[in-house]
Amino acid sequence: MIPTVLQRPRHLLVLVLATLLASVSLGFGVLAPQARAATSTSITVNGSSAGKAFDGIGAISGGGGNTRLLTDYPAAQQQQILQYLFKPGYGADLQILKVEIGGDTNSTDGSESSHMHTASAVDCGTGYEWWLMEQAKAQNPNIKLYGLAWGAPGWIGGGNFWSTDMVNYLVNWLGCAKSHGLTINYLGGWNERGYNIAWYEQLRSTLNADGYAGVQLVGADSDWSVAGDIASNSAFANAVSIIGVHYPCAGGDGGSADTCTGNATASGTGKPLWASENGSQDLNSGAPALIRSITRGYVDGGMTAYINWPVVAAVYPNLPYDTDGLVLATQPWSGSYSVGRSLWATAQVTQFTSPGWQFLNSGSGYLGGSESNGSYVSLKSTNGSDYSTIIETTTASAAQTVTVHVSGGLSAGTVHVWASNLNSANSADYLVQQPTVTPSGGAYTLTVQPGYVYTLTTTTGQGKGTAAGPAQSSLALPYADTLDSDAVDQQPRYLSQQQGAFEVEPCAGGRSGRCVSQQALVQPIEWDGNSNPYTIGGGLNWTNYTVAADTLIQQPGSVQLMGRVGTQHSFGPAGINAYYLQVSNTGAWSIVRNNTSDSLSTLASGTVAALGTGSWHHLALTLNGHTLTAAIDGTTVGSATDGTYSAGMVGLGTGGYQNDQFDNLSVTPVGSGGSSAGPIVAVDDSAKCVDDNNGSAANGTKVQMWDCNGTAAQNWSVGTDGTIRINGACLDITGASTADGALVELWGCNGGGNQQWTEQNGTLFNPVSGKCLDDPGFNTANGTQLELWTCNGGTNQQWVPTS
Repeated sequence: MIPTVLQRPRHLLVLVLATLLASVSLGFGVLAPQARAATSTSITVNGSSAGKAFDGIGAISGGGGNTRLLTDYPAAQQQQILQYLFKPGYGADLQILKVEIGGDTNSTDGSESSHMHTASAVDCGTGYEWWLMEQAKAQNPNIKLYGLAWGAPGWIGGGNFWSTDMVNYLVNWLGCAKSHGLTINYLGGWNERGYNIAWYEQLRSTLNADGYAGVQLVGADSDWSVAGDIASNSAFANAVSIIGVHYPCAGGDGGSADTCTGNATASGTGKPLWASENGSQDLNSGAPALIRSITRGYVDGGMTAYINWPVVAAVYPNLPYDTDGLVLATQPWSGSYSVGRSLWATAQVTQFTSPGWQFLNSGSGYLGGSESNGSYVSLKSTNGSDYSTIIETTTASAAQTVTVHVSGGLSAGTVHVWASNLNSANSADYLVQQPTVTPSGGAYTLTVQPGYVYTLTTTTGQGKGTAAGPAQSSLALPYADTLDSDAVDQQPRYLSQQQGAFEVEPCAGGRSGRCVSQQALVQPIEWDGNSNPYTIGGGLNWTNYTVAADTLIQQPGSVQLMGRVGTQHSFGPAGINAYYLQVSNTGAWSIVRNNTSDSLSTLASGTVAALGTGSWHHLALTLNGHTLTAAIDGTTVGSATDGTYSAGMVGLGTGGYQNDQFDNLSVTPVGSGGSSAGPIVAVDDSAKCVDDNNGSAANGTKVQMWDCNGTAAQNWSVGTDGTIRINGACLDITGASTADGALVELWGCNGGGNQQWTEQNGTLFNPVSGKCLDDPGFNTANGTQLELWTCNGGTNQQWVPTS
């Protein structure tokens, strides 16, 4: 559905004769806020002011698998997304791209393939980070590149990350980058796993000896604890160029970022201080915290770079943090994507600055001296004349007057004003150019509204991209992939590996063509919990179908065919809602149910003639209603009855780190095309039904609780396409929101993820948000509008379709 257009407050930009007010200044990166509200602020932007060098604003691809689906997008939409992320004067205009150095291990939303699955072979073609860095450089040749490992293959150091093997592994990765025409500017150690002083010193000396003296090391991509050792150990200090900390602002990972605590020891080292990972926020609702992290990160902590996690939300909606990033890109089959407010908050800084500019302490601080009013930073160009001042009012509750005094050799010419209303859901309200201001006597005044970010600049050349993706649609069945047209060394189309490395390679076992092969042969040095290797993909709304594939078991062990794959545990890939058909080389088979607690239940099992190793076999798992049926080589071997999961994706897995292969993946619908019509009864009051207000099909009609009455206003159709329909309209989440309390209404059916529902453990579950249809507050009064809410097992989230 189309979100309601919000009216944008008018900006009052009035040129007045500036009055002399007490200036707000920044003392070495720290300003103590005053506990008072203010309606006016005087900002002194003095080009002679002290201030640190600005190192840039960037984002992270990795930690992990969050860019995966972008690689399968149609060329036109893929290029548009890349331009929004990297093209100067168009969108985020990112100045730093940080990428994961793949290690075959899950690092939040999937695993990224290693360039060295074994100690004896380097493959510079595997994975998609090379492609992404090449694309970023093509859009912006000045972008800086940064590599960091979250995990590593298990052969390294016999399982010890802090080893010579790992040093050499990173040098080989830099060599791969060189083979792709890429120069890496920054390199880290082990993401959020502390540091080893001797290892960093060894890495530095090895890089110097091998021709990589220009690569700067960041320590330690964790917390401030590294600062003490850098301050006290000169050899360590010589090895580490930058102190990089994660989530230094209030609230930490995904927090409010109202304040951003610095560290006196770190400041005392004289090294650049970076928020080398920050964010972990929804692409829209996280925008205020993002801009606060940038401005208050400097005002409070003297941090000179900000790197958002992640760059893009290109993961399936059943995975953790599925809407975090700058762009949402979860439907490669449709090409649909959306640009987040966080991207435009980023653009308010990046399009008006460049790495190498200088922060101006005199022009940086809090509006009125109070955090509650907002903050601002000023930066001076390398030409010594141009400047930009960024003002955020995201914590303000009223309009404020700002007077800017310009001095110290900075331009007294025309000031261009750009603004984004971060409280608005209307894309027309982001990065909007306002009337220009001409200073008088080196000063000018403007009024800033609450909930905004403003940029005042003497630079030009900024712009706002206008491309838009097509509407969302479901991935249709039947679906099949022979794999023969998929790229070698890459993941198969639409499959997203969660653990291990599932890459397209030449088929073994005497078969021609291409197959998908599990390439990680030893349990990795893990970052995010152990599980057997598996990869998933498809439609969360797929209900009744047969998933089938040919498989080659190459070592003694088992393979898995997965069906109705749903929600994954937020940290730990072993926990996922799914059914498995598991088959061993011995002929033992079982139908297994897993869940997000990694609690496995065997629903049926048996034994057939041994499949052996080295020969191809055909496996099929049919899921039709509550009946689950297993077949091997065309013969049904058993079945089970279970109604825990009613819809979900498919997947392939191996019972361990073995080099098994799969081919000819297919998903074919079975059963009826949909249910007959009937009421949906509320469990918390059996006399109440889900009701279409006044039996209307108009867009925006509220969906409510009402006495069950058998009328057409309660005659819902639950279909296998994932929709719930009445009178030709679909059950819809207003504005495609994923927030608790988002209202549920009717809207024209459009294939959007906010119109997808599955029956799961008695709930009506929306896979995109991971939340449930909810009767707010157990209120059974007629006319109570239903909403979306975090699934909690309450009876107010239990519904019984009676058709």
